[in-house]
Amino acid sequence: MAAEAKTLDAYRMSEIEKKKRYTLAISLISVQTSRILDNIGEMLIKRMMSIHKKGREFLQDYKKQTQKRTDSLVATLQHVLMAYQTEGIPDERLQAIQQVLGDKEDQVLQDCEDHLSLSGDNYYLFLQKFFKSHRSTLFKILEVFPLRSTTQDSSIVEAIQFIFSHQHTRKEWISVAHIKKIGLWKREVTPLLNLSWIPDGWWRWLSPKKKREVVPEELNRRHFEVCVFSQIMWGLKSGDLYIEGSEKYADYRKQLISWEEYEENLEEFCNQLNLPSLGSDFTKKIHHNLQQVCHNTNKSFPHNQQVRIEKGEVVIGKLKKKKVLPELKELENYIMYNLEPINVLDMLADTEYWLNWTRFFGPISGYEGKLENHIDRYLTNTFCYGCNLGPTQTARSIQEIDRKQIAWINQRHVTIEDLDKAIRYIINAYNRFELPKYWGDGKSASADGTIWDVYEQNLLSENHIRYGGYGGIGYYHVSNTYIALFSNFIPCGVWEGIHILDVLMNEKVDIQPEILHSDTQGQSTTVFGLATLLGIQLMPRIRNWKHLKLFRPNSQDSYEHIDELFSGEINWSMIENHYPDMLRIAMSIKAGKITPSTILNTLGTYSKKNKIYQAWFCCKVFLREVKM
Repeated sequence: MAAEAKTLDAYRMSEIEKKKRYTLAISLISVQTSRILDNIGEMLIKRMMSIHKKGREFLQDYKKQTQKRTDSLVATLQHVLMAYQTEGIPDERLQAIQQVLGDKEDQVLQDCEDHLSLSGDNYYLFLQKFFKSHRSTLFKILEVFPLRSTTQDSSIVEAIQFIFSHQHTRKEWISVAHIKKIGLWKREVTPLLNLSWIPDGWWRWLSPKKKREVVPEELNRRHFEVCVFSQIMWGLKSGDLYIEGSEKYADYRKQLISWEEYEENLEEFCNQLNLPSLGSDFTKKIHHNLQQVCHNTNKSFPHNQQVRIEKGEVVIGKLKKKKVLPELKELENYIMYNLEPINVLDMLADTEYWLNWTRFFGPISGYEGKLENHIDRYLTNTFCYGCNLGPTQTARSIQEIDRKQIAWINQRHVTIEDLDKAIRYIINAYNRFELPKYWGDGKSASADGTIWDVYEQNLLSENHIRYGGYGGIGYYHVSNTYIALFSNFIPCGVWEGIHILDVLMNEKVDIQPEILHSDTQGQSTTVFGLATLLGIQLMPRIRNWKHLKLFRPNSQDSYEHIDELFSGEINWSMIENHYPDMLRIAMSIKAGKITPSTILNTLGTYSKKNKIYQAWFCCKVFLREVKM
């Protein structure tokens, strides 16, 4: 009903019967309110991400500007060590060191503290510089939507209320504890806030004392505000916080199947995917598989001509180029010579004649009269928006219809749901042809993104570093039978792997891939873990893979030829304990309750509260090693 209301203008709404008009208006207001909350949440995250990016860049510039100071400290250290190594009694050595330092010891000590305060790329000190110009807007955003915690830990929510109570104060330091004097010397300190959530990197800028205290008495107000807003950003991304009334930033737990449904359908789901129903059995299975893979790899490694280990690193040799058969070039020339070019409109008309796919389009309300020459108009509309021409450009090419008529058809007769139905029908019809069976079996697909130009003043539009310019990413899944199965439009800054499993939501399509190929963007920690629970074999290309850790099945296991590659042990108990939670998510996706991208976008961000993420990380370790 909201979709229908969105197609109506004020005049058409006034012509509708009163009760229906109110129903349509309420439906539209409800949907738009949810969308507004989504957009505001997205704006807050993007603004804070931009502030953090500027902070990191400022730190790099600051390090370049203070390079002389760093060089001076290293030179001073060298001279001190040389003085210490001089021959003589300890007093003579101390005297030599004193001559090196002179009267600069306080300055050297201060320079050392300044340098160490920014160690580990700690750029938090500089965030307030870029935060202050957006402070008023960010506080207004927090006033609009109510934030809630998805766990029993409400410390962030309490911190938000606390900074609101001090929003208009001008004090540099604010009290975060109630101090009660007992006698002359004793004091009883009662904390006003739970500050255990504050990262260690922030503490040096928040508290006047260098060492972290259990109950601090005061905090720096300006840095504390930035710290809270930063945690709001990470909380929304990780699912620790949710916006009440939002759809994108809703509480993901409410979208999952109930535990009663989980118990009822567990055996059937596990039988379909050949998965154990118990966490203990699952860990035993993957533990045995990993041991077997490591054993076989170690055994065959001396005979491997392509891979070798040099100085503890794996080196993979280049593959030899295969010779191209001369007959292949002849075949390509023959096909190019005999393949006739086809007009796009003719192609649309032919497929419509064969399949009648325009029957999925029609009045959104379902009550309006049919269009004259409706097939021609639907074909024109598909050509217009499918080729990204727009109504004005299309009207210049096709004289029989003007731009307003084209736009009206798109608004009043075509919805995303209608397009999805038509696409599924065409894919299934394509799958009945014999020729594509020679190209592939439909069991594998490839996913990749392509940039599209988008206006800058758009929440979806972002600057793409690799391609340059503003735009969005069209993310496509193409079957090995050479037909597009699924497409999505995502921002440039989003990791593409979050959306790689969304093709599974296309259940009504006859072509169901079991193997997904992609580039580096198509994989992540949680994608590997979730893919195996959904019966998908993920086969991405991984660049810069040498920095990844290889974990051994057990700490006592050793391997003659590849032992130096291992650097840790898998936390099997973490997987076993959270196996039901991971299965519940996978079953919810299969049931259509939630999309893979929604859960991956939420659980794909590290959080110390997010135990499911950590369990999937352990699963990812196993899955990557099984494919080595």
